[in-house]
Amino acid sequence: MSMESRKFIDVDGINTSYFEKGRGEPLILLHGGNFGSNQLADSALDFSTNFDGLSTRYNVFAIDKIGQGYSANPKNKQDYTMQKVVEHACSTLDALGIRDAHLVGHSRGAYLVCAMTLQRPDLVKTVTFVDSNTLAPGVGLNDIVLANPPGKPLSAACQRWVIEKYSYSSHHITDDWIDEIVKIAERPEYEEARKIITDDGLRYTQFMPLLAREKLQMFAQIRDNGLQRPTNLIWGLNDPTAPVDMCRALFDLCALRESKTQMHIINQAGHFSFREHPEEFNACLTGFIEGVA
Repeated sequence: MSMESRKFIDVDGINTSYFEKGRGEPLILLHGGNFGSNQLADSALDFSTNFDGLSTRYNVFAIDKIGQGYSANPKNKQDYTMQKVVEHACSTLDALGIRDAHLVGHSRGAYLVCAMTLQRPDLVKTVTFVDSNTLAPGVGLNDIVLANPPGKPLSAACQRWVIEKYSYSSHHITDDWIDEIVKIAERPEYEEARKIITDDGLRYTQFMPLLAREKLQMFAQIRDNGLQRPTNLIWGLNDPTAPVDMCRALFDLCALRESKTQMHIINQAGHFSFREHPEEFNACLTGFIEGVA
């Protein structure tokens, strides 16, 4: 997943960054976080420990969500919403000519792929949710676990501390990953999004209230009609911000209407379970996809 292999595509006027590798059925990796975060500059590079291994079986796309990584920001302040993230992700798959893909979403990216499945089922063959308190029923513990980070927000020391707090072990936190997320946080586009979301207060006046309302509607849809696609949950047993009980609650909700629902718990793994145990994670993912096929 070298920076030199990064590609760009225009998606409704948004210059969108992504990585692609491999042959076979399309598998889409969508990272967590959100634009303008003061804690961590998430991007497609979060999947750097999994990307090459998965590309031996699938045509893998790891996409920078709108306003994150090297993808351009929303054009207007009113577009700083989760629904805009969903629309952009769907339009990105349209622009790439992708249908019937295996979607994988981590953290807030899990909410994203769930919404994509409900709104654009033609894009989706299977869906996998990874360590997400945004999607799962219950209250996440981010504000407790990540309180009082050291140093300047988004500095190398601060972002490393945040990831360490998320994790069971720090072995997956590489210097090159930290260097890249610091570069992303230093981009003028990132500072623009941070100012809009944080300094201008849109996080609490627009982004979070709309997300809370849409999450309730999503739960009602899943309860009443199901996702109508094979569904997979992969979780770290030791996730400090999205406890495993949240995974079980989400599994129960999804399994009500979808018989092809699986749950995999990885021991000694935190919020970035896929990075802490890449071989085990890839095996759980490929086993699920090939099993339901």
